[in-house]
Amino acid sequence: MQTTTLSFANLHNHGELFANIFRARKQSFIVQKRWNLPQTDDMEFDQYDTPMSRWVAIHENGRVLAGVRLTPTTARCGMYSYMIRDAQLDLLGGSIPQNLLDEPAPVEAGTWEASRLFVDHTIPQRERRRVHFNLVAEMTNSARELGASRLVCLVASTWPRWLVPCGLDAQAMGPVVWIDDGYFQCVSINLAAKMH
Repeated sequence: MQTTTLSFANLHNHGELFANIFRARKQSFIVQKRWNLPQTDDMEFDQYDTPMSRWVAIHENGRVLAGVRLTPTTARCGMYSYMIRDAQLDLLGGSIPQNLLDEPAPVEAGTWEASRLFVDHTIPQRERRRVHFNLVAEMTNSARELGASRLVCLVASTWPRWLVPCGLDAQAMGPVVWIDDGYFQCVSINLAAKMH
């Protein structure tokens, strides 16, 4: 099992891995969850997949087992910034509720958003915990290398079950909200204590 963080600057070094992340996202979000998201050439993508983002992949023999996208909260591309903030500002057509945060979404150099987190549903349960742990470890390591002292993310409301055992200092940032097929909640992950 390998962990790789991709950017537009290094994706040429990793063959099909970048495209395979988007294929795995399509399988997870469009096929499995039946979310209405943009897709083309068997890949899911959105307006936040820009050169400002990074993509963490857990992979083995060309197969992407899990992934997450990291985007700085200072990002700007046209009218968009990052998913949580744009949802709060009602720029996403109501697909994510505006009331997902208790306070205004942060726009800070040391804060990054983690979004599009997934683990391949076909991974046997006995292996999922290891894949998930590797994903969280690579996500936090990559974020720290990018200068992040905090991550904000919109995750399933069951987050205490899987973030806390990974040793993360995570706190709710807003209410539990219903989105498409389940309950979700915005979470802040403090990375400052883990920085060296």
